[in-house]
Amino acid sequence: MGRQPRIPTELLGRPFSQAEARGLGVTSDMLMGRSWKRLHPRVWVHRDHQMTHLDSIAAAAMAMPDHAQLSHGSRIQLLGLDVGEHLPIRFTVAGDLHIDTEDIFLHRTEVLPPLDAGGVTPASAFIQYCVSATVLEAIVAGDWLLRHRHMTIAEVAELAARDDWRPGARQARKVLVHLAAGSRSPKESEMRVVLSFSGLPTPDVNADVEYSGRRIAIVDFLYMWWRLVLEYEGRQHALNTTQFQTDITRYARLREAGFEYVQVTNQMLGQPRALVLLIHQILVRRGYSGPAPSFGHHWNSLFEPIRARPHFRAVS
Repeated sequence: MGRQPRIPTELLGRPFSQAEARGLGVTSDMLMGRSWKRLHPRVWVHRDHQMTHLDSIAAAAMAMPDHAQLSHGSRIQLLGLDVGEHLPIRFTVAGDLHIDTEDIFLHRTEVLPPLDAGGVTPASAFIQYCVSATVLEAIVAGDWLLRHRHMTIAEVAELAARDDWRPGARQARKVLVHLAAGSRSPKESEMRVVLSFSGLPTPDVNADVEYSGRRIAIVDFLYMWWRLVLEYEGRQHALNTTQFQTDITRYARLREAGFEYVQVTNQMLGQPRALVLLIHQILVRRGYSGPAPSFGHHWNSLFEPIRARPHFRAVS
């Protein structure tokens, strides 16, 4: 049996281009062996590597020409937010280019949006994402991009106004008024928006709670007037022993200060109408006398694609 060729460590643990492999002494004939798997034309990976979605994005980018730019939800996913569909991976190119590559979709436009090292800018990608996103999905993505300083409201507003012919520009402008950088997680953004679109008062987000002249907690949502705290409980609260003990101490301090708290789970958030009704019931018990939740047009719009007037110069 012949000696197996050495596998360069630089090619392990990620996709790579055929040109890079050639530069490390791996020939085309060697790539056809059992050690490698072809992902796209001229893009390979070691057969033992378990591909992540970010690996898939990287592999797709290697398969595209240099002037094709990662875009739409795929560009936001590259930043670290798991948003929208994973496939197809989306790129945008100026002019007429046709590439038939599995799991890749190429958008063609007359003029490219602003670019950065990762593809279209996050603000541009947000506008593109708003074409197909629901109102809730767009707000959650926008909050996250703001919090992590990938874009600003002013940047999106200026870009959408300047190029209002672009698909998603008018939808993005409608969503901007609902964005807030204060939510520390997508689930917190979702919870804030569900409450506000129901017509209930919007709570303070990531608010300090003080008692006897000292801060006793920073809470996800605070209705100070009714001394009600809402906390979204992610898996880390249950799986991290230190966090779990911290939560117990914090809740004891809140009870001592006369606050009621509601722990909201992902399962509860998955039934938003029932969650809103529960919170309204607790608010009423604590003295709230304002309007009851409404589940009409405004509420329903949260779960629908963002409506905008037709684009008369739209391009794909």
